[in-house]
Amino acid sequence: MTLLIILIILVFVIVIYSVTTYNTFVSLNEMVENSMAQIATGLQARWDSLNNLIDMTKDYSQFEKEALEKITKNRTSVNRTSDAKEVESENREFGKALSSFYAVAENYPTLKTSDLYRETMAAMTKHEETLRHLRMVYNDTVTKLNRKIKSFPANILANIFSVHTKDYFENTSESSTVPKFK
Repeated sequence: MTLLIILIILVFVIVIYSVTTYNTFVSLNEMVENSMAQIATGLQARWDSLNNLIDMTKDYSQFEKEALEKITKNRTSVNRTSDAKEVESENREFGKALSSFYAVAENYPTLKTSDLYRETMAAMTKHEETLRHLRMVYNDTVTKLNRKIKSFPANILANIFSVHTKDYFENTSESSTVPKFK
């Protein structure tokens, strides 16, 4: 009888621990996805700023505006379930589009001196700073999830529940500096 009570208590403790750990995995994963959703929102705002700049070029050259619009339509779509590699790919696409815009802007000095151009460039700098901060928040959130997944005995339950670690944003030369907008 005593052995049965001990066994029931042991099973109860294991079940409670399993449920609590699973719920922690769910909560941490949601935090990671929320962080990625914030990054996706920041990326969209950055693209919107670039599209505003492209719209300004319509007064200068329809051909160049169409070429730039084609580039910006080719960007990838980052959402809350995306990973760090998809965001880095998006950053490369944005860099290409921005370089193309700079090439057009060099041909039109009056564009570069307009107040709207300068305000939009200032907004893009702010977007870049925000994205750097959001990447740090994402990495911190991923650290919490990965630490829980790798710790014992939660790692056993992570395998049972098929919960996997997430990748971090890598500190590359491109991501460690805020781009200088001309």
